[in-house]
Amino acid sequence: MTGNPDPSPAPDVTVVVAVYNTMPYLTECLNSLVGQSIGLDRIEVVAVDDGSTDESGAELDRFAERYPGTVKVVHQTNSGGPAMPSNRALELATGRYVYFIGSDDYLGEEALERLVSCADANGSDVVVGKMVGTNGRYVRQSLYKTSDLDVSLYGPELPFALANTKLFRRDMVEKHKLRFSEDLPVGSDQPFTIEACVRARRISVVADYTCYYAVKRGDSSNITYRANHLSRLRCTGVIMDHAAGLIEAGPKRDAVLKRHFTWELSKLIQDDFVDLDDGTKREICAGIARLADSYLTDPLSDGLPVKLRARLRLAQHGAVDALCRAISDEAEHGAPPFHLENGRAFARYPGFRDAALELPDRCFELVGERVPGRLADRTRLIEAEWVQAGDRLSLALTASVGVVGETGSLVVRLVEGAMPKSADKARARRLPDGHQLPSVTGEFAREVMPDGDGTLLRALIPLEPRKAKRGLRVFVDVAGDTYEIPVRGDGLPMPLARCWHGEKKPCRAAAQLNPKGRVVISTGPLHLLQKPLASRLRSRLIRVMRSKRK
Repeated sequence: MTGNPDPSPAPDVTVVVAVYNTMPYLTECLNSLVGQSIGLDRIEVVAVDDGSTDESGAELDRFAERYPGTVKVVHQTNSGGPAMPSNRALELATGRYVYFIGSDDYLGEEALERLVSCADANGSDVVVGKMVGTNGRYVRQSLYKTSDLDVSLYGPELPFALANTKLFRRDMVEKHKLRFSEDLPVGSDQPFTIEACVRARRISVVADYTCYYAVKRGDSSNITYRANHLSRLRCTGVIMDHAAGLIEAGPKRDAVLKRHFTWELSKLIQDDFVDLDDGTKREICAGIARLADSYLTDPLSDGLPVKLRARLRLAQHGAVDALCRAISDEAEHGAPPFHLENGRAFARYPGFRDAALELPDRCFELVGERVPGRLADRTRLIEAEWVQAGDRLSLALTASVGVVGETGSLVVRLVEGAMPKSADKARARRLPDGHQLPSVTGEFAREVMPDGDGTLLRALIPLEPRKAKRGLRVFVDVAGDTYEIPVRGDGLPMPLARCWHGEKKPCRAAAQLNPKGRVVISTGPLHLLQKPLASRLRSRLIRVMRSKRK
């Protein structure tokens, strides 16, 4: 160990830094610690160099020499992960609180002062400071919407923030002999954090100041990004078993383990699953089956998105081929169509009502889940043309919609005005309860697509001879909710502009795609919408020539 022992009273907080080959990020990390507003006399930094082969060890020694009594360094042979160096640092810690930081991350200047003040003022055993990601690092933000002096581990947010990057009261850590799991290459901090939160008298969140900056290295060499599927599966199983040993079966356990089904296990059955060798696929499914048999209760399952629930249940039943088809089909074609029946909606993934698998319908059912994006993925225009009868012009169109079976209010309408930006971003929107659909006359027919992969909706919509700009929408009832879906053209050629005499006035209709590919119909008196033909042709030719020169 280098650095001189500090003869002064115990510091308020010991910062633990497990280090392995994190230069040049380590320098910013250490600078952020010695520059804390709480002051050097109130902190100690215990950094354990886990056999680094770059300049990390030398950089630690430089800081220890510059800040004697504050920065203490231990050098050891490589242990293969952050657990052992973190445990060794805990044995040396003297602060009233202990705080953990990744050696490639850094703190906001006031972080430790604010966290210690919160713990002292509220008797908190665990304090979570607002964390953000940098350089593309993802950090879920829902926990940090507002500061909370008494947050529960069993709420919807804290289970998704189980990293050890928090302030812990050291008396509690030592009383319960909390240490890191040295046999876990990934997630070794989760058992520590879960048990600390179970034991804590109070957990608080400081959300009004960014305390922690989590850095994604340029080469993505953070350990979180390196583990393979089987290693992740084993580690996740150990973590879930540990949590289950602390929390009795029921809603509280479900609330914590929902995170592991949603996050860790979900990552094992993403697009890259289909490229694994057959033996690895079977091992993953067998591991998921053990955890699902033990912990995937019906209430927990119902609370998962249907996409994840279906994949987990296919894995649980060893349906490797069906699982691969479900993943590949969705990657290639988007979400499957919905089967509507008796007011219920089911995602038609492989395995749905497959007699060989005998999976319950509930595995594929939308349960309290709203799915505007999934509906919009399979709603698009197939063809469109003008149909004129006397002085009446109509738009004849065929569109595909990603639903089959009972289709409720499945109709196409031209709706005045643009959709709200929030709705357009989601590609569809759920209408409020009691919302009245626009009253537009027209003729409609529908039929199941030949491959059973949706519904063909044919419509003949009369146009009004007035100035208007309207978007093409499909309205569909799904499991008790009505959705408004903008119809995409996906580059489909639109019918040429059409002139007609409506109510003895010359009118013009034009169909086009807006910047987001949605179909928009414009109508109006001819003199308001149309330049002289020669002028229009000249303008179009100029635009074409300019685009070619670019």
